[in-house]
Amino acid sequence: MTAVKKARSPKVAHASGSAIDQVDTTYLQTLMGYNARRAALSIIELFLERLAPYGLKPVDFSVMSTICHNPGVTSRQLCATLNLLPPNLVGLIQSLESRGLIERKPHPHDGRAVGLHATPKGQELMVQAERTATELEIEKTAKLTPAQRKTLLALLQKIYL
Repeated sequence: MTAVKKARSPKVAHASGSAIDQVDTTYLQTLMGYNARRAALSIIELFLERLAPYGLKPVDFSVMSTICHNPGVTSRQLCATLNLLPPNLVGLIQSLESRGLIERKPHPHDGRAVGLHATPKGQELMVQAERTATELEIEKTAKLTPAQRKTLLALLQKIYL
């Protein structure tokens, strides 16, 4: 049984204008959201830098990766899987299509739906982009053993899946 640290009462700054030498984030470091966000920000910063040559932001990358690994996926499925709002996806799909990275094809079972498919250009781009993403994640998690990395991924997924 694990115990959750009890919150300490915050130190109240006095109006005397006293200065502090070191910022205390002890309480924040007990919060899952704070730690997850700090870790994500450190990875996303490098992700933006390394994926810029591919013209992909994190959401573009997620959509393209999902389309590449699920040929024929529908916009509705993308929204549900990636927790995106339909209006936000519309422009993104149009942008990826205008870049020649994806194409729409009739859905084989639902005449009203359209399946999204990566073009050869999109597939080639994503092979390189996913390789880059994997390399940067390995770099940013270098302080973890492979087993710790696997455990961390499993634990994070338990929170949102």
